[in-house]
Amino acid sequence: MLTETTFGSVRMEPTSLTSAEHQRSAAPLGEGRRIRLVFLIRSLAIGGAERQLVDLAKGLDETIFDVTVLCFYGGGEFTQELEDAGVTVVSLNKKGRWDIFSFVGQLTSILRKIKPDLLHSYMTGSNLVATCLKPALPNTKLIWGVEASYIDLSRYGWLEQITSRAERLLSKVPDLVIFNSFAGLDYHLSRGFAPSASKVIHNGIDMTRFKPDLDARGRTRAAWQIPKESFVIGKVGRLDPIKDHPTFLKAASIAVRDRPDVRFVCVGGGAEEYSRELRDLATQLGLADKVNWPGFMRDMTGAYNALDACCSSSYGEGTSNAIAEAMACGVPCVVTDVGDSSLIVGDTGVVVPPKDPEALAKGWARLIERMHEEPHLGLAARERIKERLSLDALVQNTSRELMKLS
Repeated sequence: MLTETTFGSVRMEPTSLTSAEHQRSAAPLGEGRRIRLVFLIRSLAIGGAERQLVDLAKGLDETIFDVTVLCFYGGGEFTQELEDAGVTVVSLNKKGRWDIFSFVGQLTSILRKIKPDLLHSYMTGSNLVATCLKPALPNTKLIWGVEASYIDLSRYGWLEQITSRAERLLSKVPDLVIFNSFAGLDYHLSRGFAPSASKVIHNGIDMTRFKPDLDARGRTRAAWQIPKESFVIGKVGRLDPIKDHPTFLKAASIAVRDRPDVRFVCVGGGAEEYSRELRDLATQLGLADKVNWPGFMRDMTGAYNALDACCSSSYGEGTSNAIAEAMACGVPCVVTDVGDSSLIVGDTGVVVPPKDPEALAKGWARLIERMHEEPHLGLAARERIKERLSLDALVQNTSRELMKLS
């Protein structure tokens, strides 16, 4: 179990780009030139890693960093937010998985024009692409961002298995690998990741965005057609096997036996076939009229506020944005003991073992009892996030590590 003293800290060990837009000065650092930093990510669609990149890119001191975000695919929901904040976003408009040569050629050309001091990639695919480009950028320092703490590769295809192995084998190449959880660092080191130049920087939550909001609560519940008297338990996250929605649904079928007033909401989207499997399972469990499936939502503050309790039933997490964002909105959580989830909730929530519907249902019951006994539990949860997972801490810790490389 990780100690409180380490939580939140850093552990040591347009479609094209023109020369006029991004031909930077060749002046060395220290002569008034900003650090040219490029973020590389698959897309800016809604997701936890994407949210962190956006908040970080917006939060870095623009007098120190000259930030550009490159994404494989365009049209992501977060693109406009970055552009509104004055951050340059360039989409490479990749045509699909096998659009490789033209994509790599275009990316290499753009990076040579920018001449980045730092190239910070996010997640496995982007990490591997950035590493392949390293020979073409001899003066650029490479930073990987790793979000996962555990991956059950048997649930994924051959390509994911190959790229995961390649990431491990190439882990000596980057100048810095940033993990968003201690569990993620320990897991990857146990799989053979190079131990040098590894840091843990936890995610940061925008407390001005994620906060209690009674109006948003009422508005969202009305949209979901949930009675005011219902006790609502929500799960927020993409529909992906690692999030373990089946355990959530099985626990829900147990909980409704004692609490017929309880309702459940699964916020997030995913592959159509898997989504259909989950809805079919809910029907088989007799939950067809007890579970809402609103899909992806732009108003996540409203989504969290509509809940009475939030649940993470995942069997693999790093630092879960969903848990932290819910707590920031004053919503207590029941979480599985994976990744750094137990560190996030601390004594403000309930921790249960993964893949155990009975334990999860009992955890919900225990949290409901605590909420009656401790009416300010939600506010305590918010305060915990404010103290330990602030956006300022994410920006400052990351900025410090990036400047060491420049």
